[in-house]
Amino acid sequence: MKTQVRALVVGGGAVGTSIAYHLAKAGWSDVMLLERDELTAGSTWHAAGLLPYFNMSYATTWIHDHSIKLYKTLEAETGLDAGFFVVGNLRMAQTKARMDEYMLYAATAETVGVPFEWMSPAQIRERWPLVRTDDLEGAIYHPTDGYINPADVTMAMAKGARQRGVSIERRWQVDGYEWTGSAWRVSCTKMVEKGGNLVAGDEQVVIEAEHVVTATGNHAQRTARLLGIRIPAIPVEHQYIVTEPDPALVAWRKDNPQHPVLRDADAKWYVREERGGWILGPYERGAPARFLYDVPESFRADLFPLDLDRIEEEYMSMIHRIPSSEEVGLKDDYNGPICYTPDGNPLLGPAPGLRNMWLAEGFSFGITAAGGAGHYLAQLMVEGEAEIDMASLDPRRYGDWMTTEYAARKNEEAYEHVYILHHPDEERPACRPLRTAPSYDRMKARGAQFGTVNGWERPNYFGPPDAPEAFDHDARSFRRGGWWQYAVDEATAIREGVGMIDASAFTKHLLRGPGAAAFLDWFTTNRLPRVGRINLTYALTGAGTTRTEYTIVRLAEDTFYLVSAGAWHAYDGDFLAKAVADRVAEFGPMWLEDCTTKYGVFAVAGPKSRDLLKGLVRDAEPETALSNKRFPWLSARRIELGMVPVNAIRVAYTGELGWELHHPMEMQNHLFDRIMEAGEAHGLRLVGARAQNWLRQEKSYRAFGNELGRDATPLEADLPRFVDMGKDFHGKAEMEATGVRSKCVTLLVDGPDDADPWGREALYDGERRVGRLTSGGYSVAFGKSIGMGYVDPAFATPGTRLKVRMMGALWDAEITEDSPYDPKNERIRVDG
Repeated sequence: MKTQVRALVVGGGAVGTSIAYHLAKAGWSDVMLLERDELTAGSTWHAAGLLPYFNMSYATTWIHDHSIKLYKTLEAETGLDAGFFVVGNLRMAQTKARMDEYMLYAATAETVGVPFEWMSPAQIRERWPLVRTDDLEGAIYHPTDGYINPADVTMAMAKGARQRGVSIERRWQVDGYEWTGSAWRVSCTKMVEKGGNLVAGDEQVVIEAEHVVTATGNHAQRTARLLGIRIPAIPVEHQYIVTEPDPALVAWRKDNPQHPVLRDADAKWYVREERGGWILGPYERGAPARFLYDVPESFRADLFPLDLDRIEEEYMSMIHRIPSSEEVGLKDDYNGPICYTPDGNPLLGPAPGLRNMWLAEGFSFGITAAGGAGHYLAQLMVEGEAEIDMASLDPRRYGDWMTTEYAARKNEEAYEHVYILHHPDEERPACRPLRTAPSYDRMKARGAQFGTVNGWERPNYFGPPDAPEAFDHDARSFRRGGWWQYAVDEATAIREGVGMIDASAFTKHLLRGPGAAAFLDWFTTNRLPRVGRINLTYALTGAGTTRTEYTIVRLAEDTFYLVSAGAWHAYDGDFLAKAVADRVAEFGPMWLEDCTTKYGVFAVAGPKSRDLLKGLVRDAEPETALSNKRFPWLSARRIELGMVPVNAIRVAYTGELGWELHHPMEMQNHLFDRIMEAGEAHGLRLVGARAQNWLRQEKSYRAFGNELGRDATPLEADLPRFVDMGKDFHGKAEMEATGVRSKCVTLLVDGPDDADPWGREALYDGERRVGRLTSGGYSVAFGKSIGMGYVDPAFATPGTRLKVRMMGALWDAEITEDSPYDPKNERIRVDG
C-alpha cells in the first residue's frame, strides 16, 4: 500500500470512483482511493440508478449531460458492461403551470444541447398505452437517457481508474487529517469484520497526499468534524418499492422495447420497469433526515424500516396513472439514506479555509452526477479551472452561520421539493427567518415579501401590508406573477422619484496595512482609486476568468473597504483571505477584517434622492453637502444622517442619482425611521431586489453569478474600462491568451404580453443557436422585456436582431448599445 501519493480520494461510491478515474484520465497517475468498506457499500448500492437530465441549474445540467455521455463509452474502454438502459425519460404534467416549468427548464437544456421532445396526451397514449393520459396537459421526453445499474457503472469506472494506475484500497478508514504546509498527512486504520460489523483493527498507516478529495457520502458529518469545518450534507430517507410482474406490461413488452422511465411530477414520483414489474420511487412529505452527527458503526449496506403509510398517496397515484399496476403485488422495498444539501445541489470544489482539500459531498442524484462531477472536479484540480462556472456548486456557498439543525431541516425540505414546482422566483420557507437585519420587522410591516441571500432575509418586493402569509407563495409564476406589478411600480418610483433598497447583505471586508495597496494592485484588474474615491474592479482566476467583483473604497492610503456580492460571502471571503495570506511576504504586512455583519446598507436612489437626504444630513452647509463639488460621483465621504455616522458612497446599482449608506448595524432602525420620515414629503417608496434587478439591466450592469463568473473573462463580459492593461495583475496573461470567445450584450425583447425572460433562454439567428441569456426581466424605461447574455462575437453589434426562446416560442430581440438607459450617465451625475 502506498504511503505517498499526489491525490487521495476518500470514498468508494460512484462519485469517488469517478473522481479517481478522471484524475488519472487527466494525467495524474499517482492517485489512490480509500474505501472504509466495499466499493458501492454506501448509498450507491441501493440507488435506483435513474439518470434524469431535468435540472434548473446550468452547471448541473452540464454535469448530468457529461455523465450520460460518459457512461455509454465505458464498456468499450473497460470491457465491463455499465448496465445502461437507454429507454428514455417521459416527464408528465398535469397542469399548465407544470408545462410552463418544463418550458423554462427546456430553455436551459437547449443552451447545453440536451435533446428533448414535446408530447401531447394523445401522443403519449398512442405510444405507451399503459399510461393514463386523460388528465394530463402534456409531457417533455428525453430520448437519450434512462437508467443504469449503479454497482456496474461504479465497477466500470473503478476498472478504468485501475487501468490508468490508480490504487484502490478497501477496508481502510480515515481517522485524521493534518496539513503540514505542503501536504496532508492522513491517518488511516484497517477495518476488520466482527459479528457482521466493521470495527477498527490494529493496523494503522499514515498517507501523505498533496491533494485530498472527500467523497464520503453518508459519512460527511464525520468528515466535517475531522477537518474542523461545516459541511451541510446530511442524508434523508428515500424509499422505493418494487412490484411483482405486471401482466399488462409483460404482454406489451413482447412487441415493444423497454418502457421509458415515467415521472409524474405533480404526483411526486418516478416509475421505471424492473423485470416485468415496476419500481416506484416517491418524494413524499415527512421524510426525515438521518445521521445528523454520525453513521452508527453497525450501519453498513443497511436499510431503514419501510414506512408505507408515508407514501400511500404516491402509491395510489401510481395506480391511477398506470391502472394495470393495481392488481400487482409488492416484491421488494428499500428505504435508505441519500445525502442532500439545503439547495439540492452537491458540494463540489475547494473546502472552505483549507488548502488542497476538495469536497465532493451531498449528491442527492449521485449516479446521475457522478461522471460529470469527476470530470469537472478533475479540471479544477489539474488545470486550475473547469470549462464551466462551478460557483453554484462550490462548498463555500454556505457560511459559518450554517448549523447542523439548519442543514437537516433544509435538506428535508429539499427532498420534499424535488417535484414541487420550481418557480424561478421560488423562496422556500424552512428555517426562516434566521438572519435578519434590525429593520426586518419594520419592512415586514410595510409589506415586504422576503427572499434569502446567504441566509439573510432580503425584500424581493413590497406587497400589501395586510397580505396573508400565503400571499408571496400565491404571487409566484413562471410568467408575470402576482408580484410583477409591485415590482413595476417600485422600478418606476426610482426612475421618476426616489426609492430605498435594503442592501445589508452585501459582503464587506476591510483590508489595511503597509502591503494592502500593492497587494490589491496585483490582485485586481483596475487601477486603485485615490483616497476618498471608489472604483469597480475584478479579481481573476488563474485562468484569467472573473472570480470576484469588488467595489473598492479607499479610506486612507493603506486602508481599503471592499464590497462584493451578498450571495457569495464565504466564497469571496475564503478566496480573499487565502490570497492575502499567500502574498504577505511579497507585499508586506496587511490585516483583513470581515465586517459584513458590522455594517448595514441602505441604497437611496432616484431623481429626488438628493433632496431627501439634504433634510437629514448634519453639516455646516447642508444645501451643498451632497453637491457634485463636495460629493462627486464615484466618491465616498463620512457624513452624519441624524445621529448616525454613515460611510456614504455615491453610486447606485439602479443607474440613477443615488447613494449607498453604509452604517453601523446597531443604528439601523434609527436611520430607517429618519429616512422614512424625511421621505414622506418626496414620495419615498421601499423597493425590492426584483425591481433593482430590472433597473440594473437597463444600465447593462453585470451581476456576479449571472454575467460574471469563472467561465468568462472581463473582456468577454465587455468591461475593458475596468481593466488596466498598463499594469501587471493576477491572471492577466491568461486573460489575454483566452481572447474573446463570446461577448456580453444587452437585448430588448418583444416578448409575450404575460411573460419576461428569466435569464436562462437560448438566443438564435435563424435556426442557429448563437448564445444564451444570463439575466432577464422587464424594462419600465422601454416598456418591454429586457435581457443580458452572451453571444458569438460576430452577433454582438448593436442593432443585430436575434430570436429568444420563451415559453416554447421564438420572440424578436435586438441587441442594444451598452447601457441603453441614460448611456452618457447624465442622470447619475446631475448636480443640485
